[in-house]
Amino acid sequence: MDTSLRRFIVLASSFLLGALAIPLYSQQPATWKDPSPHVTRFVTVDTNVRLEVLDWGGTGRPLVLLAGGGDTAHVFDDFAPKLTDSFHVYGITRRGFGESGYSATEVGADRLGDDVLAVLDALKLDRPVLAGHSIAGEEMSSIASRYPGRVAALVYLEAGYPYAFDNGKGPTMKQFGDISGPQPPPPDESDLASFGALQQYYRRVLGFTYPEAELRQQWDTTPDGRIGKQRDFPGYATLMEGMKKFTDIPVPALVIFANPHGQGVWVDNSTDPKVRAAAQTYSAALTALTESQAAAFESGVPTARVVRLPGAQHYVYLSNEADVLREMRSFLGGLR
Repeated sequence: MDTSLRRFIVLASSFLLGALAIPLYSQQPATWKDPSPHVTRFVTVDTNVRLEVLDWGGTGRPLVLLAGGGDTAHVFDDFAPKLTDSFHVYGITRRGFGESGYSATEVGADRLGDDVLAVLDALKLDRPVLAGHSIAGEEMSSIASRYPGRVAALVYLEAGYPYAFDNGKGPTMKQFGDISGPQPPPPDESDLASFGALQQYYRRVLGFTYPEAELRQQWDTTPDGRIGKQRDFPGYATLMEGMKKFTDIPVPALVIFANPHGQGVWVDNSTDPKVRAAAQTYSAALTALTESQAAAFESGVPTARVVRLPGAQHYVYLSNEADVLREMRSFLGGLR
């Protein structure tokens, strides 16, 4: 996914938040094989809508990973295997993205939540833990508020913003959307020479990178192996429709916020005074809003354990993987 689109998702939806009713298939070279140790299946959740489900295996309580807006379950390809020693780990690609099908006949938080429930039913998962990134907080809150007995706990990975919890005592989504920070230079031709090169671009700009399989979901591949056009997923059109105000999370919840929020090594290393000034202004505004939301979640949800990770980025499980794994293991280890 290109930088500007990821930035848009961070600021306008995923961060605060990441067509026809047929499966969409990425164009990938036949010689490339996804190295992540998962099994892929498709689960029908609606008329002509099948969702891609990844199964990394493992032992213990089921743990289901939900991607942020614009992403697919492959974004967890590197993260998920690190949890299989304690959990049986799955991932779901939301309708309208990646290889999952799409139908806009019904949209909104509860529809997306029902999609997840349909997958849980198909897999016969009894009270799993749901861990979601970004806008997936909306789906998790929908499920927990309507069917608290269906899940054992929720893990909000930079997903606890107003679309997930809003009792009127924190900031609004509009307030988050009204601020913006400096944007990094886009990938150039050399960065688009291969997916390996694009991964290096993200490491250079962000300090971490995305799994190659996720990038292959986001971009087409040309016959000569270069990166082609970015895919236009139909799910974007309705991703933010039908938002609800969830005022109660009646199950145990781990809520991880990146605050103060990191902006990437390209900002940290920049000597451009305009970039530095813009980054400082953005950081101050974002820090205040995020802290207000964290405090509202903390005081308004007795079941929640709220954690702030200074310097982490929106993709907190990639930028601060060890911290997130530690917090998840500690929290989930205490569940009955």
